[in-house]
Amino acid sequence: MPASNDRAGSNGVARFTSPFSFQETVQRLLAALSEHGIKVFATWDQQAEASAVGLAMPPTTLIVFGSPKAGTLLMLAQPESALDLPLKVLVFEAAGQVSVCSNTPDYIIQRHALPAH
Repeated sequence: MPASNDRAGSNGVARFTSPFSFQETVQRLLAALSEHGIKVFATWDQQAEASAVGLAMPPTTLIVFGSPKAGTLLMLAQPESALDLPLKVLVFEAAGQVSVCSNTPDYIIQRHALPAH
């Protein structure tokens, strides 16, 4: 998905602006993960969850994804890495702009003293 990198590595978070609508951004991310054989464990519509408890929230979706084979090996090497695995990507809309955020790989590697390769 084409996007501009607004901020990379700020507190371990990469943030991109999507040129697509919120819903199209979510669908494109899900399609890209599927095309690469990456398992999607969960998709949370956080706007719907907020609404269910009487709160208003702009469109916000969290996608939890990863590779059980790769993730398991990392968690066996460093059990605390399970705090950041599986991986997550957040899509949200604010002031008419759609953003995509995730932890940077370097942040996760450094945080859990994982091998870089």
